[in-house]
Amino acid sequence: MFGFEIQQKKNIMTASMNVYTLEKSVLNVDCIDKKKALRSFSHVKIDRVSHFIPPDSYSEFFENCLLRNQPCILSSLNTAAWKSRKDWTCPNGKPNFEFLRETFGHAVVPVANCKREKYSSQPKENKSFSDFLDYWQNYIESDYSENLDSFYLKDWHFSRDFPNYKAYETPCVFTSDWLNEFWDSKADNDDYRFVYMGPKGSWTPFHADVFRSFSWSANICGRKKWIFYPPGEEENLCNKYGHLVYNIDSAELSDAKLYPNYSKVKSRIEVIQEAGEIIYVPSGWHHQVHNLEDTISINHNWLNGCNVDICWQYIKNNLLQVQHEIADCREMEGWDEQCQLILNATVGIDYDEFLRFMEVISENRINQLQNHLLLVTDQFDGEPKEQDTDINWPLDKYFVDKIEVLKTGVSSAADSKCLTPSGGCKMTEGQINHCVFDLQSVKDILHDMILTHEFCHLNNCKNRANDLIKTIDTLFNSIAQTNCMH
Repeated sequence: MFGFEIQQKKNIMTASMNVYTLEKSVLNVDCIDKKKALRSFSHVKIDRVSHFIPPDSYSEFFENCLLRNQPCILSSLNTAAWKSRKDWTCPNGKPNFEFLRETFGHAVVPVANCKREKYSSQPKENKSFSDFLDYWQNYIESDYSENLDSFYLKDWHFSRDFPNYKAYETPCVFTSDWLNEFWDSKADNDDYRFVYMGPKGSWTPFHADVFRSFSWSANICGRKKWIFYPPGEEENLCNKYGHLVYNIDSAELSDAKLYPNYSKVKSRIEVIQEAGEIIYVPSGWHHQVHNLEDTISINHNWLNGCNVDICWQYIKNNLLQVQHEIADCREMEGWDEQCQLILNATVGIDYDEFLRFMEVISENRINQLQNHLLLVTDQFDGEPKEQDTDINWPLDKYFVDKIEVLKTGVSSAADSKCLTPSGGCKMTEGQINHCVFDLQSVKDILHDMILTHEFCHLNNCKNRANDLIKTIDTLFNSIAQTNCMH
């Protein structure tokens, strides 16, 4: 089974490249459209999956939860074997402060103050992990005194800081993770894999996740209360100035003059997450979270072909807001570029980097499928080919230079992260289906990009998008020619 194990950077298996299998029905455009159409029909309750999720359930979960953007909770059976659940907790279910201090106490961690608000968020500062644990234990001994601050360790890049400690394995249904796959390819040593630790009463204000990504959160110990509002309800939870409410339980919401649309709210969903359980948070579901006990959790944000359209729309909407804010400067030279700079500063990504995101995801899958086609062609010919690029299917400039890499195993630093499944063996039909789904999802975004005025005005972006569309189409034709889909 695929294990989420961070190794040395150059040896990382990108998050979604141990490809699980999708049923061919998932590739049906009508099926995809129907599943996505159900995004707006949100359940009034969150289903609990009471069993362990094996890899052969991947396709079912993909269709029913990821494509439909519906939340659920996975049983603690899915985390029972994790090292963190054994090491980080005592037999009574409480945090194992002694182990945590001895093993990780020297780390520097980000800590938020839950009793303070600054710019609609909880202000953070860096502390030594040992100092945070000292505070936590003293806070418990004070019986969580109202006179003391409530500190919450948030967004700790634990796997990055301790790459040799295998705290957990990403459940198979969450491994198609384009976001961390892309960030692993960058040089800034960043990711969207986090550890959270906080005392009873610590909490996270009302929000939706970065880039409108999916997220999953596993309780290593402790219990949490989650308050959810389905996509669209957030419009009714903004004040007359358009600002989202900070605390969903605030008395201010009853002020009709300040929150004129609050009376239109239809769906509030509350759920308790027990120790060991994993909660899946879909794209655009705003939520607020309270720790009911001393709690440790492991969280990921991630994107894939099921919700990349939501992410792209979110980025476009934010650019519109930026353009509105600086509309009086529209005649200035380089206005489009300035808007992109502000977009990157406020959202965390701009159009050029999002295109690079799509290129990296595509390159990895093109390499996977191209290697498979080479192996299949060798099998048809009865013996291995000489190492040259005289291949009997059409290739374009986008990946012709990668053929020698695929045949010799020699690669650049960027290509070294793209590893083939099963040590270079041919892909299964289900793995091919997944790569095709991913590439089709990228292609849909690219088509929308080149119809976007602001995107086409950026230097060479339209040409890059068109080249990638041609590459994907060429590869799809090659797959069809070799009957890999049948």
